[in-house]
Amino acid sequence: MAKKIFPYLLLVPTFIIIAIFIYYPAFQTFKLSFYRMSPFGNRLFFVGFQNFWSLFTSGQYIQSALTTLIFVTVTVIGGLIISLLLALLLNERVPGIGIFRTLIFAPYAISPAVAGTLWAFLLSPVAGYVSYLFLILFKAQPQWLTTYPLALIAIMIATIWKNLGFNVIFFLAGLQSIPQSYYEAATIDGANSVHRLLRITIPLLSPITFYLIVMNVTFTAFSAFATIDVMTQGGPANTTSTLIYKLYQDGFVNFNTGFASAESVVLILIMAIFTYLYFKFGQKAVFYQ
Repeated sequence: MAKKIFPYLLLVPTFIIIAIFIYYPAFQTFKLSFYRMSPFGNRLFFVGFQNFWSLFTSGQYIQSALTTLIFVTVTVIGGLIISLLLALLLNERVPGIGIFRTLIFAPYAISPAVAGTLWAFLLSPVAGYVSYLFLILFKAQPQWLTTYPLALIAIMIATIWKNLGFNVIFFLAGLQSIPQSYYEAATIDGANSVHRLLRITIPLLSPITFYLIVMNVTFTAFSAFATIDVMTQGGPANTTSTLIYKLYQDGFVNFNTGFASAESVVLILIMAIFTYLYFKFGQKAVFYQ
């Protein structure tokens, strides 16, 4: 009997920590979404679904939702395509390739805030190397961080660069797990490099691609907050404010706790629905060896 109970006792500390730092805050967030806090933060007033109604009738929130959809779609799809192309190059057997494989992972090792700071410097119209290069080549000096849609494009570039190492490492591991006999047989049958990529490589990489899509959507929707805060602070005119950044502004800048809690609940539901649907329908396109 003691042997059966002992494994569960070992799990008790983990469940306690999860309950304190995850389940309890989530419950409090759900509860606060039905209340409005007094200006001094000492009283709560029950308002029912008023916070949610105000949310879905807010023009700024709808704009943030559309910005998030564009931002996540372009960043995830563009990032995975670039990562796959780089992984194909890094999979070649050439001298010194190990050095490049190590260097490509470097961006993922830094925090999103540092990545945002780096790209804010590179795109600075005063001292940025990218702006200087545009001035030399095209005789133009774009205001990357203060005009739309350049500000949104700048954040997309920084986010794709930040995730590049993570995606490339997984794609590279997947490429190295594909037996060379498949390619040799396809070559004998007359398949060129494009056919081998479309008919062998991409289908056999589908389990890794499936995983990376889920991870990249989660990162882009949540962790890109620091990059946005450093580079544009949601500007100009809230055109780069995503759902997670709008939540931060309402909760920690405007101190509208009930409204921000309602935003948290909606964001959690959106991510839960996306994950469920993608696992339900996306799994059908996954092929295992």
